[in-house]
Amino acid sequence: MPRISQARDLETLQQHFVAKRERVKTTIVICGGTGCQASRSGSVIDAVRAALAREGLQQDVSVRVTGCHGFCEQGPIMVFEPGNLFYCHVTPADAQDIVSRTVKKGEVLDKFLYRDPVSGRTITKEADIPFYSAQGRQLLNFNKLVDACSIEDYIAIGGYRAVAKAIKEFKPEAIIAEVKASGLRGRGGAGFPTGRKWQEAHEAPGDEKYVICNADEGDPGAYMDRCLLEANPHQVLEGMMIGAYAVGANKGYIYVRREYPLAVKHARIAIQQAREYGLLGENILGSNFSFDVEIARGGGAFVCGESTALMTSIEGKVGEPRAKDVHTVKEGLWGRPTVLNNVETWANVPSIILNGAKWFASRGTDTSKGTKILALTGQVKNTGLVEVPMGTTLRAIVYDIGGGPKNGHSIKAVQTGGPSGGCLPERLFDLPVDFDALWEAGSMMGSGGLVVMDDKTCMVDVARYFLTFLLDESCGKCVPCREGIDRMLEIVTDIAEGRGRPEQLDLLQELAETVAEASLCGLGKSAPNPVLSTLRYFMDEYKAHVLERRCPAAVCKALIAYAIDPEKCTGCGVCLKACPHDSITGEKKKPHVINEALCQRCGICIGECKFDAITVR
Repeated sequence: MPRISQARDLETLQQHFVAKRERVKTTIVICGGTGCQASRSGSVIDAVRAALAREGLQQDVSVRVTGCHGFCEQGPIMVFEPGNLFYCHVTPADAQDIVSRTVKKGEVLDKFLYRDPVSGRTITKEADIPFYSAQGRQLLNFNKLVDACSIEDYIAIGGYRAVAKAIKEFKPEAIIAEVKASGLRGRGGAGFPTGRKWQEAHEAPGDEKYVICNADEGDPGAYMDRCLLEANPHQVLEGMMIGAYAVGANKGYIYVRREYPLAVKHARIAIQQAREYGLLGENILGSNFSFDVEIARGGGAFVCGESTALMTSIEGKVGEPRAKDVHTVKEGLWGRPTVLNNVETWANVPSIILNGAKWFASRGTDTSKGTKILALTGQVKNTGLVEVPMGTTLRAIVYDIGGGPKNGHSIKAVQTGGPSGGCLPERLFDLPVDFDALWEAGSMMGSGGLVVMDDKTCMVDVARYFLTFLLDESCGKCVPCREGIDRMLEIVTDIAEGRGRPEQLDLLQELAETVAEASLCGLGKSAPNPVLSTLRYFMDEYKAHVLERRCPAAVCKALIAYAIDPEKCTGCGVCLKACPHDSITGEKKKPHVINEALCQRCGICIGECKFDAITVR
């Protein structure tokens, strides 16, 4: 194992690894991220390697197992380089065919090509797929270039040159100035200026300081940080090293939840490899800078994504937030100055040092620079991880990248920022994805969750769903959050179940504002966002529930009724057999009827009826 003792060693090693990669004629890049693993990519990888061995191609063809490519719904994904040929939905049984025809003969197999759901055309190259081409990827582009378990791959693409440059050419103050000039803001939620945070920690008195990588990504449906840590852990480590050098820390922690076993595994491998190469430990690259990192595993509590709760958890105590009258950059972990950034923030740092603050700031808006990774989910044709320059509009993300609504419905709203974020109506889709623009509109960037909802979504029900989640996840330490969320949920449930009263709408608004004002931590303060934003933009739906006892989206069970249109019903009996509650009766070839007293409004009959004879009113 070569030990890197100076920057020159790193350059030599990079040249060696690049030459080694260039000797390979073809590289098959196969996604081994958690999403593709769930689609049996592990078996695909084994089958491809076995097929290559049978064909005697091991020397000329390399298989690179990478982290997530972002288009998880198409997995397992396979990309051939050079050429950028893109195959999707590959199975282990396809491996031999792919190797003997595509790899050996250069034949493109149509059945594995991607078909665009918007245009219907078949696309050969990954770069031409709208889901990818409409993005502006920076961090995610690295994912397919490296095997997460290979420090050789990371060094080959220029890895650890940023920390070498930082140590050799920059004083800590200069690094902080560069990060401040870049405009990098924390990607974990609040969007606090990263350079300012580093400066306060740097200036804080004390010889013992810490840096922490927050990988406790608790938002339902969000997996940006998991993806980065699984796919490119060395980049995160390098960012932490630069931050530690800048603020004067010698110890770092990656706090990662137990639900992320692959991320934990890859981070541990990366740390061990970096130690073996001398990139972690004493006198890094021949300097006086010493730094090491440990993994701290969280139990999966949502509140531990909050900085003070996370630090308390590392200290071995119950993860509960504390008041921030003294900032953690002055008194953080074990009372020492501590810088905490999330995975995506740390991963951005090496590129800033290598390419300069101006390069980073060249993309984005006046107050939000660089790119942002978002987890695009919900009622759109294309879902997955996307990375766009700050300032990209919601409309571009939903329609150009997401492909627009699926199933013929129209888009009603988008929820940004995770369970504590807000719901924005379609008429605001020209808003830029920007920390301040989203906040002013009543939502927030959060960690980057983005859920698209169509006209079959009830916004009262959405508010109830997120309040239920937040009630479960509230640590209960402060009264406004603990009791306030419970009371808000009580009112919204009344409204959704047909017991709402007009005066409750004003009470709900007042209660939400009080919880936002008086809660102890950021999670409690942002918890009312789903309520406040739906009251602000979808008051007509609340009033329909309260004043008309009607759910416009036909979702809230207490306010809807199922009926069979006798003109359309053929009496085929399929719905009658499918109903688990025996609420449908009728003779064969005669219109059936639904007994409302027995109907549980489960919707199974609608799914079974081929004649669109069952309606909801």
